[in-house]
Amino acid sequence: MVGALDASNRSKGAGQLMIALVLIALAAGAASALMFASIVSGALISLLLVCLAPMPLMVASLAWGPLCGTIGGIFAILSLAATFGMPTAIGFAVADALPAWWLGHLVLLGRPVTGALPQADGAPDLEWYPIGRVLVWIAAIAALITMASLLSIGSDAATISDTLRRSFVRTLRAVTGSEISDTDAGVHVFVAVVPVVVAMSCVTTLAFNLWLAAKVAATSGRLRRPWPDLTTTALPPMTLVALCLALAACFGGGLIGMFAEAVAAALLTAYALTGFAVLHTLTFAVKSRALWLGAAYAAVVILIWPVIAMVILGLADAVFGFRKRFPRSRPPPLPTP
Repeated sequence: MVGALDASNRSKGAGQLMIALVLIALAAGAASALMFASIVSGALISLLLVCLAPMPLMVASLAWGPLCGTIGGIFAILSLAATFGMPTAIGFAVADALPAWWLGHLVLLGRPVTGALPQADGAPDLEWYPIGRVLVWIAAIAALITMASLLSIGSDAATISDTLRRSFVRTLRAVTGSEISDTDAGVHVFVAVVPVVVAMSCVTTLAFNLWLAAKVAATSGRLRRPWPDLTTTALPPMTLVALCLALAACFGGGLIGMFAEAVAAALLTAYALTGFAVLHTLTFAVKSRALWLGAAYAAVVILIWPVIAMVILGLADAVFGFRKRFPRSRPPPLPTP
């Protein structure tokens, strides 16, 4: 009799947990869909909301598990399909829902360490999926999103370039009120850098959303893994080989060249993020560390071009291993006489 009551209570508790999980997933999906759909308002703040659209689904995945993120993503996709049509829903699925679910799944991947002793609570010591590999996945997803965006414009390089050129000229004419020719050098530069800018923006946006979602989950005490040491983030060695191949393919021209530009830009942005990790390590022993780091972040955000220094720093660390030669703590104070 007691066993039957215990089984009934466990079943009831599991049912309540499942209901709570579904409600949280629906709330996350609704928030993500609303943020994505806010672009139709035309308000400037909607650009920020669109960029942050994957975050609710990432929070759901990191705090309540990938199943919660999956349910929320499906609900958001169906809601957008019913409201705005399938093209909008597909765009949301490719750019936000699928990346949020997959990245949340990767961050929570862990396996028992071979030969390690159990922890004090009896749980096995886990080796978590490396953050550097998560960063490579972010770069790959950003490159795929960029390629899909280009293919949605046209099926060949000439069609894509012509469409981008006409759209840019039309926008400039509407904003400036002056006649601008589509043969201007500035227009050609814009068309050339579109794959690069889109890929870099996607990497930055996905990485920031994942970091912010993890912070939210950790602050609430529901992050289902220990907080990683981000200063040790390093890309796998073969990433450098992939970058060299992508840079070589950029000179091929045509659609392959455009795709190669997207891949190269995404990987270079990933190396820029590891460059910040290197900077954090190199400044451990500096007294005014917060000032230097704040100045570096401010320079990148305001001026943009200093990100090149971060790319160089990340690439140099990948080749020469700078972080292995620097202490990871402040040196002990000198003895006083």
